[in-house]
Amino acid sequence: MVFSSLIRTFAGMETTIFLVRHGETVDNARQVMQGQTQGELNERGREQALQVARRLSGERLDAVVASDLWRAVQTAEVIAAPHGLRVVTTPLLRERDWGSFTGRFIPELKGEVWPEDIESEERLLTRARDILIWLTTTYPGMRVVAVGHGIINKAILAVYAHCSMREVQRMLNAEVRILTMSAEGAASAAAVASSAAAAVAGAAVASAE
Repeated sequence: MVFSSLIRTFAGMETTIFLVRHGETVDNARQVMQGQTQGELNERGREQALQVARRLSGERLDAVVASDLWRAVQTAEVIAAPHGLRVVTTPLLRERDWGSFTGRFIPELKGEVWPEDIESEERLLTRARDILIWLTTTYPGMRVVAVGHGIINKAILAVYAHCSMREVQRMLNAEVRILTMSAEGAASAAAVASSAAAAVAGAAVASAE
């Protein structure tokens, strides 16, 4: 109800979102599944964050938002520094929870049956929908950096483009993609995402029967 009121209030006011994936981490380089562990940028990752900061230094930025996981916060702080902005964190931008796969060597997971404690695609799409609505209603008409992770960013891009996650090319470390969306557009995308999430959930149930 509150979101509906805000959407009507900010209808037509487009938010520019600079969607960023965090810089390379120690575990990225080791091919370890990080999931919702904190992570730590390695030397290359810190340099990648600096490169993004330089690229965006000439842009007008009104806010910098990040996942509350340390690797994303580290990246966001480097980007925010030239603009004198503080980093706002949100758990909505956290990476997918990989459950029992967390901490495992990724090449060894090929062919393994996924455990039930992995965060579902339905939940990912719901979070992606919620972050887009939150960004467009909290920062209407503004220019915002949002630092997330590989899989949650992929879900955000799928909601934004009204397509499946499988159709979205995964972002590289420190890659930037620019989205422009109004609160009204986010609500529309959210409706499509809700239908897609329901379809995903239905397919999962059907395959399990």
